[in-house]
Amino acid sequence: MSGLFITFEGGEGGGKSTQAAALTERLRCAGVEVLTTREPGGTGMAERIRALLVTGEPEALSSTAEALLNYAARDDHLRRLIRPALAAGRVVICDRFMDSSRAYQGYAGDCPISLLDALERDVVGGTVPDLTIILDIDPATALRRKAAQFDDARAAEEEREDRFERKGLEYLRRVREAFLRIARENPERCVIIDAARPPEEVAVDVWRAVAPLLEKVRA
Repeated sequence: MSGLFITFEGGEGGGKSTQAAALTERLRCAGVEVLTTREPGGTGMAERIRALLVTGEPEALSSTAEALLNYAARDDHLRRLIRPALAAGRVVICDRFMDSSRAYQGYAGDCPISLLDALERDVVGGTVPDLTIILDIDPATALRRKAAQFDDARAAEEEREDRFERKGLEYLRRVREAFLRIARENPERCVIIDAARPPEEVAVDVWRAVAPLLEKVRA
């Protein structure tokens, strides 16, 4: 594959969507072809699966069921969207990918790691990100930040995607530690960035991590 695959990871309220959008805009201004997507989601089928995962009661699904649903969505996403874009030489920016399954359902949950290993091998295969940016923030701070983004009127109008936040602060702390563990286990791929700072400061560090890889696309 001749493209460049960048993923944003981290817990709730860390600003992944904001930073993915900022990076997309900067790359497009530089004349780079970009596909920006998200997980779970990105295709029609995957978005329908997303609704099962991110809304509803926290205990509605086991960690193993969550992992299987995520990978069903990921398989469709990879086949229909991500791999074709990479083969065409585009930069693909994805808000969450395989590391979220390992962090949320594996290390912070109770899905067997052996199952996640098998799913990564057989579904993701060689389509591993070139760069994973982990936006790190204290979960309590992140939840306060995220709550401030919603007003009562909006909350009354739409079902919020807050199923994982409602699993509780202790669970979210395990998620944070899980992402830091993933970064330690994959230092050649993962970069940790302090997401508690203003978005513009975070964006500077994101660009610093991405810029050296752009020669792969321009070659």
